[in-house]
Amino acid sequence: MVNSQLVLSFAAAVLAAPLSGVLTSAIRPLMVRIALAKPNARSSHRIPTPQGGGIAVIAATLIAATAVIALAGAGDIKIPAAVFGATLFIAAVGFADDVRPLHVLPRLLLQGLAVAAVIVAAPEGLRIVPACPFWLERGLLVLAGLWFVNLVNFMDGLDLMTVAEIVPVTAALVLLGWLGDLPASTAVAAAALFGAMLGFAPFNRPIAKIFLGDVGSLPIGLLAGWCLLQLAWHQQMAAALLLPLYYLADATITLLQRIARGEPFWAAHRSHFYQRATDNGFSVSRVVSEVFALNILLAALAIGAAMTPSSAISGLLLVAGAAATAFLMYRFSRRVPSTG
Repeated sequence: MVNSQLVLSFAAAVLAAPLSGVLTSAIRPLMVRIALAKPNARSSHRIPTPQGGGIAVIAATLIAATAVIALAGAGDIKIPAAVFGATLFIAAVGFADDVRPLHVLPRLLLQGLAVAAVIVAAPEGLRIVPACPFWLERGLLVLAGLWFVNLVNFMDGLDLMTVAEIVPVTAALVLLGWLGDLPASTAVAAAALFGAMLGFAPFNRPIAKIFLGDVGSLPIGLLAGWCLLQLAWHQQMAAALLLPLYYLADATITLLQRIARGEPFWAAHRSHFYQRATDNGFSVSRVVSEVFALNILLAALAIGAAMTPSSAISGLLLVAGAAATAFLMYRFSRRVPSTG
């Protein structure tokens, strides 16, 4: 089963990559007309750029994952219909926001519905902390999922940034599925998202020809969050925290800092560490490259944490990942020394 799971994951990635590239190229002219992101004081881009590339990424991911799972014909691999349906729903919410921005409250409520649908559909036997009341754990998971969906959106602010995050995360998830720490359907979905992001990458590299938009970042956050939750449900909490640690740390610390300063934390801003880095003299390519390198390290630490039977070693690996993440964020918050 493990070997067949790896074959299925490979097939999903190989199918999703070219499909994502073809669809991205096909929809770009339409996005130029209906979803053009114009630069403003908080933007990292300088020329009007279409958004909505996430339509291609999510379509390729869901088509590839569904096709591979369906064609596999194995009775123990089922299409996660609730998850894929919620992904389509939150993508529709994101697209509406890309075309005409929604108010904060209805946007959050609709996102919360999608997250809640995923959590409610999960078997009751899946628990992270069995001693915690069931209703409390599931309620906290809905809140955590809503935050994760939004932080992926917040962090999608530079060319290739989300590619640099999601590609290492999904690659590690596929390997963890091969090692037996994830259900086959989760590993296949992660592989499809991996391939779709690779297919999208050439269009998003600096200077980007198209952005993901909310139609991409929100459902990517939902799918990635569901995969990470599967790790946590399989008692691989250290790995589930290590894989998205940079995004978690940058977005959460920035939010807390804005709240402490009394700023309207829901408003658009340029306070994230990766944004400060570009203001401090880092090039976009350098920021993305360093985030990608950190994510490779975090992925290796996550795999190590999942493979070790020692909770103490898992904890040490988590501390090492936190230290590496803190170091990069510290570097981003300092000006690049002048060479003149």
